[in-house]
Amino acid sequence: MLKTLEDTLQKTCLIGLSYFDIDGKELKKQLLAGTVTAVDAEMGITIKLLSDNKDDQKKDANFIIPATLSCWFTAPKGEFHTSHEQVKIKDPDYLVTWDIYQTKKPEDSKAQEGVQQWWKWYPRTQDPQVN
Repeated sequence: MLKTLEDTLQKTCLIGLSYFDIDGKELKKQLLAGTVTAVDAEMGITIKLLSDNKDDQKKDANFIIPATLSCWFTAPKGEFHTSHEQVKIKDPDYLVTWDIYQTKKPEDSKAQEGVQQWWKWYPRTQDPQVN
């Protein structure tokens, strides 16, 4: 069981993200995987995402999630496929799940590049079910 943010360092995780609009309608789901490389109580938990990119020139991306441990659960054994580049991860240490809600309606129906969008992250604190 995780007690401190530092307990997540160098652990592998599968991250389930569900995005919702301001009215609560689901926009998309995303599944990412990676290894925790840094933790900061204010900045969050930095995860180096796994990639199947064979190009040595491209660096793997980092993804930062809020510094909350209530949504971290021990992962079941098995092989999982992410929605990002179809990356595979075998026997991750943790499953992490978040619901992310839009907090402001975009000014118009078409998202404009460079326009700030506001989101609120809510941890899913119930043990996730894997199908």
